[in-house]
Amino acid sequence: MSTMQEVARKAGVSKATVSRVLSGKGYVSEETRKQVFAAIEAAGYRPNLLARNLATSKSQCIGMVVTNTLYSGSYFSEILSGAAKKVEESGRQLILVDGKHSAQQEREAIEFLLDLRCDAIILYPRFLSIEDLDDIIGETRQPIMVVNRRLRKHPSHSVCCDHKASSFNAAQALIARGHRRIAFITGSPDSPTALERLAGYKDALRHAGLPIDPQLIVEGKWTPACGAQAVRDLLEHDIAFSALIASNDDMAVGALKQLNAAGLTVPEQVSLLGFDDIPVAPFLHPALSSVKAPVTGMINEVINRLISMLDGGDMTPHKDFTCGLILRESVADAAAPGK
Repeated sequence: MSTMQEVARKAGVSKATVSRVLSGKGYVSEETRKQVFAAIEAAGYRPNLLARNLATSKSQCIGMVVTNTLYSGSYFSEILSGAAKKVEESGRQLILVDGKHSAQQEREAIEFLLDLRCDAIILYPRFLSIEDLDDIIGETRQPIMVVNRRLRKHPSHSVCCDHKASSFNAAQALIARGHRRIAFITGSPDSPTALERLAGYKDALRHAGLPIDPQLIVEGKWTPACGAQAVRDLLEHDIAFSALIASNDDMAVGALKQLNAAGLTVPEQVSLLGFDDIPVAPFLHPALSSVKAPVTGMINEVINRLISMLDGGDMTPHKDFTCGLILRESVADAAAPGK
């Protein structure tokens, strides 16, 4: 691999001049810059991509920050694969960076992508607040789009799914089938999506004139093991319920296994419903009812907006995406009293 010294020799300049050209810091005449870039290409110097980025101010890359705790599950697999496909179709490359375990680390991931001179950035944040996100967008030259968070100052820079309304509709569908004691397994308490789904469930109960019983609400953390443990907790405390909503399908799978282990049949004794419509949902026994978010549509909208911003297009806020309720064999009418 060629060295910076060889590039300097070919360009007829000092190594320090090559360094200034590559870093973009310090004055270098336009003629000298062109000589250095030509020497870089001729020498096959490794940072030639960076050199072109500095020369054109375009990297043809879009960065994406996702916290590693969100990597698992089909929902995020669909997000990542959809983003990669859509970015590639635009003639660009997707660079994925881990947001790790704190707001500061999410900030550092964003700064890393900015240092790489990514043309635009997609954020699926876990820890940064709405205020943080609005400030970052206001301070950053590169276009930024945020997935699944509603921004106050920059609403056109976010794309959201109405998880609250989707959960409301799911609970309402169970109520319409005669269910009055509906248990609910939450997602992680620090997740905005989990909080919206819990709020929608509570609103549906209020709308139907049903009490909100704290004993029917069990905290989970998105995994099948949490779903199974939630069912164990409900049964060990002798809490009666005819239907169960899990905040994602993974927890619903764990709940289904534990209900079967306890001798409770689905849906004859307990109707079961989840979120995300994982690929195996139709193939479970019974087939799992679920709420499906339009993940591909959301990601396409995000990247279309970024490309529009890069091309100088106008931005207008998009109304929230809506989820679809898919009722399968795991949901049935509530059993009549005494049966």
